[in-house]
Amino acid sequence: MLKEVLVVEGKMDVVAIGKALEADCIITGGFTLNKRTMNDIAEAYKRRGIIILTDPDAAGERIRRYLTKRFPEAKHAFIPREEATANNDIGVEQASPEAIRKALSKVHTLDFTPKETFTMQDIIMSGLSGAQDSATRRARLGAILGVGCANAKTFLMRLNHYGVTRAEFDDGIAKLSDMDEEESK
Repeated sequence: MLKEVLVVEGKMDVVAIGKALEADCIITGGFTLNKRTMNDIAEAYKRRGIIILTDPDAAGERIRRYLTKRFPEAKHAFIPREEATANNDIGVEQASPEAIRKALSKVHTLDFTPKETFTMQDIIMSGLSGAQDSATRRARLGAILGVGCANAKTFLMRLNHYGVTRAEFDDGIAKLSDMDEEESK
C-alpha cells in the first residue's frame, strides 16, 4: 500500500492504478475541484501526503499547477505522454501498470528554493530548445528523469525545482544520444 494518497483526474484513472498497485486515490473530477474534493485533498495532504498524478496534457498540467499552489509540499509523478496514449486518448487511464509503477518510482517534490543548477544555455546546448526535434528530445529526457513533458521554459524550471543533479542530467542526455543512434540505424 502506497503511504501517500494519489490525486488523479477521473474514475478510470483509479481503475488503472488499481491494476498497478494498492493505493488510496482522490478524484478531482477534472478542473471542477469542488469544495469537498479540496477538503479531502487538504486532509490527505496533512495526514499522509499526496502525490499528484494528472494526465500528461494541457488540462492535467493546469490542474497540477493549481494544486501545487495550494499544496506546495505535494509530490509529483509524471507518466510520459507516449506511455499514456491509447485508442486516440491520453491519460493515466491509458497507461499500463508498468508505466504507472515506473512513474511512481520517480516521484519528485517541488523545491521552492531551487538550486540554479541549469540555465537556458544548458537547454539549448543539449538540443532541448531551438532544434527541429527539441520537443521530442524534451519529452524523452522528461521520461528518463521523471519530470514529465513540457515546453523549454517549464522544463528548465522542473530541472531546477525537482532537484535533478548534473550527473542525472548528463546521464539522461547520454541515453538520448544512444536512442538517436539506434533510430538512425
